[in-house]
Amino acid sequence: MRVAVLSSGGKDSAAAWWWAMCKGWSVEALVTVIVTGEDSPMFQLPSTHLVERQAMSANIQWIEVRTTGEPPHDITALEEALRPLEIDGFVSGALRSDYQKSRLERMAERLGVRSWTPLWHQSGHEHLKGMIEHGFEIMITGVSAEGLTEKWLGHVVTPASFEELVMLAEKHRFHVEGEGGEYETLVIGGPHLSERLSVTGTAHWDGVRGHYEVH
Repeated sequence: MRVAVLSSGGKDSAAAWWWAMCKGWSVEALVTVIVTGEDSPMFQLPSTHLVERQAMSANIQWIEVRTTGEPPHDITALEEALRPLEIDGFVSGALRSDYQKSRLERMAERLGVRSWTPLWHQSGHEHLKGMIEHGFEIMITGVSAEGLTEKWLGHVVTPASFEELVMLAEKHRFHVEGEGGEYETLVIGGPHLSERLSVTGTAHWDGVRGHYEVH
């Protein structure tokens, strides 16, 4: 099976990528939507350009798709980038968003390929815990939820800090896996990569939310 992986560089798309590898499928390309606007209801914003480094590490083609992030042009741009590829389908890390999943499935129908969402409706707690246990190095690159402070920016989640994240999620009532946009991630190492990414950066914090600017 020949597939493209829709990758933001974060934990969910990394897990979807690894799932395709474990199936023995041929990952033909990593496809990243780069949002040039200020927000997107569909795609991640921080650190997405670093998927190019992940693709280089895995010796896989990287395809960059630029869009302002506004629907319907966001999905149209992605569709046009996928159309020339000789693939049987694409894999994405959609976890709970019906909006994301339905738009991707409709796009797959128009392209005449399959859409796989292997993480769909998994337990967020078990999903994140399992990734850490399997050696994924998940760096937090953006925070926007009460309880998540500047100290999390640039932090690579460990078993101990995962437990702290669980307690904060329970206390402040946010999704521990960040599905509601509470935080964004960049995966710098894991079983899907042949080498670990060496990353440095600067934390930007306004007292409420912040992001980690990778150098």
